[in-house]
Amino acid sequence: MNNDILKHQRFLVIHGTLLLLAAFIIGFGFLFFITGEISLWPIPGKIVYQMPGTYDAWRMAHMEGIVNALLLWLIAALLPVFSSFIKNVKWLVIISPIISWSIVIGASFDPLFPEARGLVFDASTNMMNDISFFVFYPGVVLCFVLVIGILVAAWKHSKKTF
Repeated sequence: MNNDILKHQRFLVIHGTLLLLAAFIIGFGFLFFITGEISLWPIPGKIVYQMPGTYDAWRMAHMEGIVNALLLWLIAALLPVFSSFIKNVKWLVIISPIISWSIVIGASFDPLFPEARGLVFDASTNMMNDISFFVFYPGVVLCFVLVIGILVAAWKHSKKTF
């Protein structure tokens, strides 16, 4: 395996690991939301505080971090396969973490700020929703670009091999 592939794999593994750590931190927020207090055993004491948000918002933000982290690890593992039919895998390596981070950060707004799901941008939405939307939106668009790009490259390569 060439050095470029290994370098790209390390890059994706590092970003995947950072996203997983972010998911762990969000998971603590989820735990504190569920329990209605901030306390961690064996640290003594607790702060009775109800974290803002909803159960679904916390679960979604936590799971977005986990899923996107694992997806980056999966792309890193499959990079040698992708390099067999994608001429320049560097775009894949750069776009994937951008997608993952934008989706995880966008999803993290909802549990922390009221009405900040980031799914819609119009005159009725608040500022935090709008920020979430514009963090989310590039990731969603780039996700389509990435998947369609992989599909087109794989399709073209399959025509050459048959």
